[in-house]
Amino acid sequence: MSFGEQPAYLRVAGELRQQITNGFLPPHTRLPSQARIREEFGVSDTVALEARKVLMAEGLVEGRSGSGTYVREHPAPRRIRRSGYRSPGERTVFRQEQSDDTVKGVWEARSDQRDAAPGIADRLRITAGSRVMRTRYLFRVEGEPVMLSTSWEPLALTGRSPVMLPEEGPLGGQGVVERMAAIDQVVDNLVEEVGARPALAEEATALGGVPGRAMLVIARTHYAGGRPVETADVVVPADRFRVTYHLPVR
Repeated sequence: MSFGEQPAYLRVAGELRQQITNGFLPPHTRLPSQARIREEFGVSDTVALEARKVLMAEGLVEGRSGSGTYVREHPAPRRIRRSGYRSPGERTVFRQEQSDDTVKGVWEARSDQRDAAPGIADRLRITAGSRVMRTRYLFRVEGEPVMLSTSWEPLALTGRSPVMLPEEGPLGGQGVVERMAAIDQVVDNLVEEVGARPALAEEATALGGVPGRAMLVIARTHYAGGRPVETADVVVPADRFRVTYHLPVR
């Protein structure tokens, strides 16, 4: 193989990818069988199999048990809008994660006490093993699961206070800013770092799809006077959503 020449399986995958993107193989169409690919492109079974694996890894096709491999439907991505500002009257956990006032949704949550893992302890600037309140959220829009969030708050700060349980008490279901204000912690800064990784099995189960599907992960931390008071990982499917930031200009 000369320099710059593609391996045969990538060349075949490229040809099939083009047929998918130009509509020759529309969504829900069965991908040509391994034998058909072998015959059409004059390649071995191994090359045909590897080409199909490439398309599956790219999320262009999906296997259906006992039926074959089919072209996946790719609807236009929906936008998740994020902003450090929320208007009065919309100070809820849902609005904290989706700042677009036109989008309405609900959430489910479950809290438990945990020892802080080293990575979470670093983000909260506490000692690894310190007790934290972990809250796991599932957000839905029009009944469809769209987002997961796992939040950690140091119990050294919130323990034995009215806001120890994020979803219970007088401020249950409110955002971090409002809850922390109730214990004299004025949140004045918010940092978010966006990355991507394959979906964990439990994330794929909750949001639909298969393990390994690409996920956008927003690592968020709220600060009050330079002190981290909450940190969270917000997870959304990368192929179904785009994250849009609206930032004030000073």
